Amino acid sequence: MTSKLDQLREITTVVADTGDIEAVARLKPVDCTTNPSIVLKALGTPMFADAIKEAVAWGKKQGGNPEAVSSAVADRLAISVGAALVKLVPGRVSTEVDADLSFDTEASLAKARAIIAAYKDRGIDQDRILIKLASTWEGIRAAEVLQKEGIDCNLTLLFSKAQAIACADAEVFLISPFVGRILDWYKKSTGKDYTAEEDPGVISVREIYNYYKVNDIKTIVMGASFRSAGEIEALAGCDRLTISPNLLDELAKDEGKLERKLSPESRKPDPKASVDEKTFRWMMNEDAMATEKLAEGIRAFAKDLGTLRTMVQKELQLAAA
Repeated sequence: MTSKLDQLREITTVVADTGDIEAVARLKPVDCTTNPSIVLKALGTPMFADAIKEAVAWGKKQGGNPEAVSSAVADRLAISVGAALVKLVPGRVSTEVDADLSFDTEASLAKARAIIAAYKDRGIDQDRILIKLASTWEGIRAAEVLQKEGIDCNLTLLFSKAQAIACADAEVFLISPFVGRILDWYKKSTGKDYTAEEDPGVISVREIYNYYKVNDIKTIVMGASFRSAGEIEALAGCDRLTISPNLLDELAKDEGKLERKLSPESRKPDPKASVDEKTFRWMMNEDAMATEKLAEGIRAFAKDLGTLRTMVQKELQLAAA
């Protein structure tokens, strides 16, 4: 019997949710996705010591405001992590626009274009990169523009059908609906435990997947933020699943039978809808879980981005001493 991971690969594109180079080389995912938390963790490993030295040396040569220099060096390091991952996967690497720009469409556009240019400077084409944006109204509008420019986007921190509908309207390349964080909210709110089939996060992704397939929406659905292998198995057959190394290892060791749960052919009626800004904001307002988890996620990524910038400031100060 083949492992559940190998069985999953036959029906779903497996993406690694990590910046761990050794894990990516070992587990051989098609794509990789990163965020500020993952970048920060990767830079704490010996593998990126030289990249930090190079970025700091580059930063010393830049003029201007120290805060701006620190931010630029942090950006350079994020690209270094992404570039290392590009060498290991045949598909795409997601690189995130700064979380503190989540409510600024124009600034998000500028940052996204700068990310693509930075990869190009390293000989990496934009068709190997996904620009990752928070699924705020402003982030989705930025993605809409970028898609028209031929820059594919990954809309993250997605917790609701309202966000999924808005992303479909914008014709984004890929969405990352979260599973585990939705479960976290409901467990805390209700005090209940849930089986994989009852899991509110699993149910949310299944609903979004069905809505996209029944309405022939081309946007890729990539389930994310898993708390257990059971959640992953409950979404077997989803377009893509981005999975942490520990859960990939767990699936690789399990030789039980994996049942397909999602298929484009298994459709339930769900009429196509569209949302304008007013409708989107009202639907989000009425969904306490989605509103709270989106805000919490942006704060967490912004905090890790701030930690990265502080680390860079200290490295620059040491280099100048």
